[in-house]
Amino acid sequence: MKKRALITGVTGQDGSYLSEFLLEKGYEVYGLVRRSSVEYHERINHIEKHNNFHLVYGDLSDSSSIFSLVSSVKPDEIYNLAAQSHVQVSFEVPEYTADIDATGVLRVLEAVRVCGLKDKCRIYQASTSELYGRVEEVPQNENTPFHPYSPYAVAKQYGYWIVKEYREAYNMYCCSGILFNHESERRGETFVTRKITLAAARISQGLQDKLYLGNLSSLRDWGYAKDYVECMWLMLQQKQPEDFVIATGEQHSVRDFCLIAFREVGIDLEFTGEGLEEKGIDKATGKVVIEVSEAFYRPTDVVNLWGDPTKAKALLGWNPVKTSFNDLVKIMVQSDLRKVAMEKAEAYVYGNLEQFIK
Repeated sequence: MKKRALITGVTGQDGSYLSEFLLEKGYEVYGLVRRSSVEYHERINHIEKHNNFHLVYGDLSDSSSIFSLVSSVKPDEIYNLAAQSHVQVSFEVPEYTADIDATGVLRVLEAVRVCGLKDKCRIYQASTSELYGRVEEVPQNENTPFHPYSPYAVAKQYGYWIVKEYREAYNMYCCSGILFNHESERRGETFVTRKITLAAARISQGLQDKLYLGNLSSLRDWGYAKDYVECMWLMLQQKQPEDFVIATGEQHSVRDFCLIAFREVGIDLEFTGEGLEEKGIDKATGKVVIEVSEAFYRPTDVVNLWGDPTKAKALLGWNPVKTSFNDLVKIMVQSDLRKVAMEKAEAYVYGNLEQFIK
């Protein structure tokens, strides 16, 4: 019989790639979505008609819907990817973030336990490198102390520990993947990497004057989301459940990301100044195309995340740099160049090019 997988957050970046990955392996995939008057399924439109892919409705804030869904689907594996995943937004909606990112995890675990599936169903919890927050050592591994530095990270820490508690208290197969930053052409446009690649594409086409960013010196460990979903799956195929850091082991600054992205569209950048006064200048024209804005600084800012994937490489046989950092940025930029070209063509056809440029 086909294995059944339930994916929460299926319409997100990771959910869409994981769905594709599991369908290729012959799984029957159930993707959880919330009911809405406007449905946004752009990332999964191409697989919605697949015979083994099913959309099901529920909400991590509603335990009854989760219990009902788990009881009816009876999944062999659950991948809990749903979250309020934007760190900056978590400062604005901390209560909602806690309800979904913390208590939502508990609802999934309880549903599996109460429905009598604790010996059948394996659970993957999407944890985050933001747990390390105000980092106490670099690089960070599975034994590095946590110091969460945002409402998002605090909520995710509860999710991490409640998974560990259910694993030890009820002998359930549940584990957390501590994912460091993972990006792709499917990343939301409000995230910094996608802001950069989309702005580079638009600026190169004369459709945007300038890009405003926060701390350009922030350091991150960036990988390709399409590669990371394989590691999620591998974690649920082991004899014993364990938590793993999912990272590349390489570190780059926001500034580095900008340099590669703009170079891909033919703009060679030079940075001058420091802090809020730092600017990115197009060497060829002398035009300022990047400026720093205090509006994008967080109340408490994490500046140095760098993962150590040694355990995942050794025990899972996973390759964290299947896609290099340079290739990741180029993939994202090329995708946004196509997106901008299409939008520009549509705006021209409908006679609102000037409005589009604004």
